[in-house]
Amino acid sequence: MKSRFKVAFIRQKYRPDGGAEKIVSRINSALKDRIRNVAIVARSWESFENVNFVKCNPPYIGRILRDLTFSICACRQARSGNYDLVQVHERIPCGDIYRAGDGVHREWLNQRKRILGFGAKLYQAVSPYHRYVLWMEKLLFEREALKTVICNSHMVRDEIVQYFRIDSEKIRVIYNGIDTEKFHPKLVSNKERVRNELGIPENAIVFLFVGSGFKRKGVSALLKAFIMVDDETHLIVVGSDKNSKRYINWARDKSIDDRVHFLGRQTDVKPYYGAADIFVLPTIYDPSPNVVFEALACGLPVITSTKCGGKELIEDGKNGYVCDALDVSRIASHMQQVVQDELDQMKKNARSSIEPYSISAMSKKLVDLYSELLDRS
Repeated sequence: MKSRFKVAFIRQKYRPDGGAEKIVSRINSALKDRIRNVAIVARSWESFENVNFVKCNPPYIGRILRDLTFSICACRQARSGNYDLVQVHERIPCGDIYRAGDGVHREWLNQRKRILGFGAKLYQAVSPYHRYVLWMEKLLFEREALKTVICNSHMVRDEIVQYFRIDSEKIRVIYNGIDTEKFHPKLVSNKERVRNELGIPENAIVFLFVGSGFKRKGVSALLKAFIMVDDETHLIVVGSDKNSKRYINWARDKSIDDRVHFLGRQTDVKPYYGAADIFVLPTIYDPSPNVVFEALACGLPVITSTKCGGKELIEDGKNGYVCDALDVSRIASHMQQVVQDELDQMKKNARSSIEPYSISAMSKKLVDLYSELLDRS
């Protein structure tokens, strides 16, 4: 058995706040006594201490060639690098571990059809890019050499088992970890300042939405539901969308623009968690959004959808509610119900429900998994 190992992570595009990037850093730190070399195979990457960057940036035109050329290049690098373990964060049919952070594309397309018009549905059905992703997804999950799939929710695990021929024993559910000190009910200290800046009364009940890509995240349903809720409540919308003006104008046309506050993308969302009372995310499809974990950690009851992996932490009437993303009347009913519930108790329940899912708890599960896989090498 080897005492020191070489490990590679494959990630096409670097995101400064990405979960994959954080995981690489934590694994490298936690297993530093067992791993002698960590490599990142990517088109571009920010430097990490004690991590080697393997550039894999072939030219391309269009989305299909972008993904295909990177897949070929990355798999070639993985084979030639003599690594003991290779973890992929893209739909690429090579490597030992796949982290299914983006969920299942087939299920995403099924859910997306529900909000598309006829023409868009037809285009989605024949889209070469979507056909390519579905093909690669099948190759990935049904590879016999694949050792483990890491899912960030049981919802995604069940979808993989439903759609693909894969041994369910290969799938591990490890929830995203949350910094329970950084995201904490003590952020309420921002409440007075933020509400004063937005012109929100101190005693008003405030709903919060955080997310970009409003169509997917359910902002339209949220605004329609908000109209039906107590007219003394307010809604803060944090996030960006290329069609954000359309949503702003809609709120103005419905005469709720004085109670809906569109703030755009914010570099620091913590003050808004502190200023709010309830978090709402009626997303069409989301494997396990960090914002649900953040909201719960800040002591906010959460209203979310049946196709949000974060639903697994929600108990109706205790720390939030769950319903279909397009059921506007039910969303409104839940929003109104939380206002009328024992809100202080629900806030306490929200905080306690997230405490088992700390970063250290996630790291331990990842370290245990890696140790197990390395021992097999």
